[in-house]
Amino acid sequence: MSDRDFDLFVIGAGSGGVRAARMAAGFGARVAVAEDRYMGGTCVNVGCVPKKLYVYASEFGKSFEDARGFGWSSSEKAFEWSTLRDNKKTEISRLNSIYRNLLAGVDATVFDGRARIVDPHTIAVGEDQFTTERILIATGGWPYIPEFPGSELAITSNEVFDLETFPQRLLVIGGGYIAVEFSGIFNGLGSKVTQLYRGPLFLRGFDEDVRQHAAKEIPKTGVDLRFNTNVTKLERTNGAILATLTSGDSLEVDAVLVAAGRRPNLEGLGIENTAVHLNEKGFIAVDEHYQTAEPSVFALGDVIGGMELTPVALAEGMALARRLYGDLKREVEYDFIATAVFCQPNIGTVGFTEEEARETFAKITLYKSEFRPMKHTISGRDERTFMKLIVDDASDRVVGVHMMGPDAGEIIQGIAIALKAGATKAVFDATIGIHPTAAEEFVTMREPWSAG
Repeated sequence: MSDRDFDLFVIGAGSGGVRAARMAAGFGARVAVAEDRYMGGTCVNVGCVPKKLYVYASEFGKSFEDARGFGWSSSEKAFEWSTLRDNKKTEISRLNSIYRNLLAGVDATVFDGRARIVDPHTIAVGEDQFTTERILIATGGWPYIPEFPGSELAITSNEVFDLETFPQRLLVIGGGYIAVEFSGIFNGLGSKVTQLYRGPLFLRGFDEDVRQHAAKEIPKTGVDLRFNTNVTKLERTNGAILATLTSGDSLEVDAVLVAAGRRPNLEGLGIENTAVHLNEKGFIAVDEHYQTAEPSVFALGDVIGGMELTPVALAEGMALARRLYGDLKREVEYDFIATAVFCQPNIGTVGFTEEEARETFAKITLYKSEFRPMKHTISGRDERTFMKLIVDDASDRVVGVHMMGPDAGEIIQGIAIALKAGATKAVFDATIGIHPTAAEEFVTMREPWSAG
């Protein structure tokens, strides 16, 4: 124990920061956590949790229609935005309390306010200053809106959950997973959604086949998807917003959501008072142990620009606390981390994309399947599932699995365990499937895919 006020001062009470704080305190460290916005960080408040709740809400409308083919007669649908919004707020408040109680349970000191680094061992919160042996920066990311005429009229994913009035017409700008998810959410809730992406194909970084399949499936749901198109200006008109596009077209909408990316949340943090420096992309530069160029300062989670996923931040927080205070040196393994996009239908993915696999392995074999989900043979919905396996020929190991279809995230989580364990295609082939399920397709794909 040092003679300073704390052994570890964590700035940011998101997933990574809280996990590191709890683990460190559990090992006997004197821990403080400062948070100036909301307990639980992005995921709990304006990220995964409310987003998934809104995804659930958006799927009911289609399910009501699907039910007709199964003999159910449903009355006229009526969606009430305020009910969803306010029930979401109640649930988030409950989770905020849980996070605060988790820290109280390990006797961590919590400060409600923006922390600022005064020097490598001193933190200021408001007018008060505290000394600390180590500092952990876990302030996460923050959405940004590029400047263009009228950009001040746009909103981000932070504000979209709590709009006072439901937008009957919504313009979404962006081609990443956040843009795709919110397009699906508001389309499902009844909004007329137009999504613009400046490039030729959205979801950059995902497997090319999945991107192409998504570009076919998402417009079927009703989203007006426009590639190679961007907005040039926004202006108020007749109580709405008029968007002028690079194509020369104009759209009148009720709200404009810009999902053009996120940046590390570093404003006013005081890192200039340390040796901490940023990498070429503007994220905090750290070594393999999350240590910055300032020996007493560490950083993890979205602020370091790795895989910006809640479970990754949790794993990093745990690994850091174990190494610093528990003398346990198990590092985070970043290979075969599964992820999902909660668009409609869902995307689930783990391992290498085809493009990455071709660059990494001498020779690969592909297995692909596309089919109509069993449910929709009666519902009549025009939706198709896509599945893909990528196999390294030299080892027979399955190195990539990708899916777009109902429950893709749930299915891929189980597949990720197999890939992490090194499962080969022979193991997949020897596994008996559960019938009838979509997931069984992954263990029944026998014929390699070839062009044509």
